[in-house]
Amino acid sequence: MKIFYKTRATATGGRSGRTELDDGSLGFDLAQPGTDKSGTNPEQLFALGYAACFDSALSLVAQQMKLDTTSKTSVEVGIGQRAEGGYALDIDIHVETSGISRDEAQKLIEATHQVCPYSNATRGNVDVRLHVTAA
Repeated sequence: MKIFYKTRATATGGRSGRTELDDGSLGFDLAQPGTDKSGTNPEQLFALGYAACFDSALSLVAQQMKLDTTSKTSVEVGIGQRAEGGYALDIDIHVETSGISRDEAQKLIEATHQVCPYSNATRGNVDVRLHVTAA
């Protein structure tokens, strides 16, 4: 695989610590959900990245499919305990499109799910559900 870009982040203190990009351009104090501590959590960070990546991939795929649409992508990320032990993520991707039919939008998000790097990274080991709204 030809690598186009690579970044590095470092975390200290786990879910109650801090994480930041090694170049210093972005950092977050972390807090576990349900605590009084102010901060974000890894699931929120994953949701941010996945939403941006999927929406970008959707624009590329729409162009390839010759569809003139605009989109808004929201990603919900949950975490839970697996029956066999350990933890797993649970993901819902919600895409709103405009200017195309619901059928075209459904085909578009399914094709995008095959292209998006986050989708490719999670495929087969994370439950991901696709939801589409066409306006």
